[in-house]
Amino acid sequence: MSRPFSISRYLPILDWGRRYNKSKLMDDTVAAIIVAILLVPQALAYALVAGMPPETGLYASIFGLLVYALFGTSKTASVGPVAILSLMTAAALAKLSLSNSSEYIAAALTLTFLSGVFLLLLGLLRLGFMANFLSQPVISAFVTASAILIALSQVQHLFGVSASGQNMTELLVSLSQSISNINFITFSLGVGAIVFIVWCKSGLKNILLSLGMRREAVSIVSKVGPVMAALITALIAYEFRLDLQGVQLLGKVPQGLPGLTLPNFSLDLITNLLGSAVLLSIIGFVSSISVAQTLAARRRERIDLDQELVGLGAANLAASFSGGFPIAGGFSRSVVNFDAGAATPAAGLMTAILIALVALFFTPILYWLPKVCLASIIIVATYPLINFSTLGKSWKYSKPDFSAVLITLLLTLMVGVEVGIAAGVLASVLIHLYKTSQPHVAVVGRVAGTEHFRNIKRHKVETFDHLLSIRIDESLYFANTRYLEDLIFALVAENPKVEHVILMCTAVNEIDMSALATLQKINETLLDQNIRLHLSEVKGPIMDRLVDTAFFAGLSGNNYLSHNQAVEDLKDQQLPLSAL
Repeated sequence: MSRPFSISRYLPILDWGRRYNKSKLMDDTVAAIIVAILLVPQALAYALVAGMPPETGLYASIFGLLVYALFGTSKTASVGPVAILSLMTAAALAKLSLSNSSEYIAAALTLTFLSGVFLLLLGLLRLGFMANFLSQPVISAFVTASAILIALSQVQHLFGVSASGQNMTELLVSLSQSISNINFITFSLGVGAIVFIVWCKSGLKNILLSLGMRREAVSIVSKVGPVMAALITALIAYEFRLDLQGVQLLGKVPQGLPGLTLPNFSLDLITNLLGSAVLLSIIGFVSSISVAQTLAARRRERIDLDQELVGLGAANLAASFSGGFPIAGGFSRSVVNFDAGAATPAAGLMTAILIALVALFFTPILYWLPKVCLASIIIVATYPLINFSTLGKSWKYSKPDFSAVLITLLLTLMVGVEVGIAAGVLASVLIHLYKTSQPHVAVVGRVAGTEHFRNIKRHKVETFDHLLSIRIDESLYFANTRYLEDLIFALVAENPKVEHVILMCTAVNEIDMSALATLQKINETLLDQNIRLHLSEVKGPIMDRLVDTAFFAGLSGNNYLSHNQAVEDLKDQQLPLSAL
């Protein structure tokens, strides 16, 4: 049943805004301050990963957060630049023949615009279920490989050299050619920043806990290591004029807010970027939904998948017209926002305002921030994303899933992110088709003294020579009906005494037209052999569709409510040929 139209469904702010109060304002303000502190260095760093000017990370954060707060349903999701999408943005734009930075930025705006339109259309068409099309093992493998590529792409800043590449081989070759030019001051600064940030996550955390600070507060404070590292390295760079010793600084960051920016709507550019925009949108949506649903569940709240698509789509559209690049819900920031006590999406609004103040008044301070510090922040942030355990788990549990995971991991690393995720999705679909094309079908018998039926190969059960009970453990559709047909005829050929075949349909949730035609053919072929075909335990929705079909009208046997009823009715029936 469809829900009645409500403007608050498409503008959730009208719903939670009516119940806003001083208590929520205080909670949101505290969370906003903490997230803004975390987001500023992240936004700058991820802009560099995307190949964009650092200020565009701030712009994307400001306008993405503002618009998502109007349309999004998650109370704690922090929308802005994220590592994976930044890498995918760089990979998508690297395929184009762009002659200068202006064309690169315009192309990034176009990619962001296309991503926003795609997400918005999916949301308006209520296609949020598409998030289920990417299997978790494939996503895990893709994230792991992408995190490795992101970390490798930042090693150049760690060494103070120049390197490029879209996959692991290209990056390693490029780095090896530049290794002789390593700047040891830069390297020392970067390693020191990494050690300090990691220490904040563990050593500082333990110290604060031993001093009696509340665990929630400690968890938040331990995450501000990147900001402290940025301040310390900037002070060192300023005090010792490290720019004169070859240390690369962030440099001048334009002060103020951006004006209206327009994507390049060239048909050729749109055509070249459309596929990348679709992949980027899906990955961004899946990663955003994953963290949003997890955090909502911890508060016994829920989010609307379709409205989340609208919110993310609108946020990306806003970013495309304000000089940003593709954005999504960030995992670490959203967790910090949650832990800090964000009560409503207003926390995102306040975070946007705080970052806007940074863009308006404090960007001159960023001049002395070493790029190696941003690289260190990215390297530390990507480490938790690397998870090879999925390989071992999938190998033990499901070899086909292992194949999809391995394909995704290797192709992402060795070829590139777009090929990797596309291959992973394709492999998942093909594996699903393969699995369902050979559904598990069991000959079943009755457990003595009960009405339960189990696989004759696994349990000691009672059977009857003239009855063949077959349990189908899969929905029937075009890809698997030939398998079922061949199996039934093979079983009948092996059991010449069979007079009744009963299909137990407990697990059958769908029967498409191809399957219906196959069932009709099975019925007619069995009837030619003086064998009746019966159905049992057909689900109501399927039965509603079958009753008016030629197959059901011509069914040689009966349709039983329970399989036990069918066996009880037929076990003593060994009909003569004339009865058929």
